[in-house]
Amino acid sequence: MYAAGAIAVAALFAGGAHAADTYMPTCFAPAADSASVIKYTAKTGPFKIALVNGYVGNDWRSTTIQAAKAWGARPDNAKGLSEFKIISVGNDSAAQIAAIDNFIAAGYDGIIINAVNPTAFDAVVKRAKRAGTVLVTYDNVLDSNQIVQINEDQVELGRMKAQAVVDGIQAEKGKVAGQVLEISGLPGNSVDRDNHNGMREVLDKYKDLKVVQVVGNWDVGTAAKVTADAIATNGKFDGVMVQEGAVGALGAMAGAHHPIVPIGVDAGNGTRMIAFDSKYPGVTAAQAPAMSAVALEATVALLKGNALPQKVNLPIPNKKNGDLAEGKDFFRNLPKTFYTTTGYPQCFPVFTPEELMGQSPENKS
Repeated sequence: MYAAGAIAVAALFAGGAHAADTYMPTCFAPAADSASVIKYTAKTGPFKIALVNGYVGNDWRSTTIQAAKAWGARPDNAKGLSEFKIISVGNDSAAQIAAIDNFIAAGYDGIIINAVNPTAFDAVVKRAKRAGTVLVTYDNVLDSNQIVQINEDQVELGRMKAQAVVDGIQAEKGKVAGQVLEISGLPGNSVDRDNHNGMREVLDKYKDLKVVQVVGNWDVGTAAKVTADAIATNGKFDGVMVQEGAVGALGAMAGAHHPIVPIGVDAGNGTRMIAFDSKYPGVTAAQAPAMSAVALEATVALLKGNALPQKVNLPIPNKKNGDLAEGKDFFRNLPKTFYTTTGYPQCFPVFTPEELMGQSPENKS
């Protein structure tokens, strides 16, 4: 680590991020609202890096941990890491901030964060900057333009799911009317907020469409319960949107003998199998859990002195349900909990199922 007086801080250049000036621009493409280009003075590896995850209660989060470990286990990448530690702190922002501070104090070169909420981290971002610690966030990012953030366009992901439902209702009824079910995620997170806002941008255009919103916490069991309760209270729905945990929602619909309706849901293996087998119209779309590995790649790139856009939007993996192909988009020989979108090929070779499943989803000390 550099002495405090010699630390290089992030360089923020006005005028937005220019892809031609940054590292691997085909992978790290700037979002339309990216504030700047960020660059640190290069350090010499190998590097000590930590990943501080928040919530860990679903398959997607577990797979993000496996993906980060799988990236670090690839021989060329492993040579650049002297230490890679992963911890999960639950939905507790104070605990997450304390963990980040502990890693800063322990001299870690870089820290990756899947943030519990988008607004509580300004002070720790400043402390990391003073210490010369590179911070990178992914998935649930921060309302900050001071650090590199790796994500997909979460508002667009919500729009995509809602639009598929609206288009399906239009095709079936000749008009967009009736009621739809929105199963949101874990309250307080930026992804939940942005997915919801994207869905409502589409749904609020239709005055004859009633939206029933329930909280699914991105959890299969919770999604199943709230779906069953919503059907019992409201009757049948004309479309269903789920941020995450759609296996539970679709299972509850089957248990209630709910008719097949258009859906906009996640892209887990179990979800895609049900959508294919039951011929649900609509779309399966998601974040690839491998964005954790992209965040790790970004952290190493920044530590080596490369420039990156402050805000990166990766493409959204998605497939219309009618185009799903067995053995390509879902796999009957793999667990329903397996996440089918295993990487971003424009960044590095996608992970094989064996690579991901060969890694433990537990913390790594």
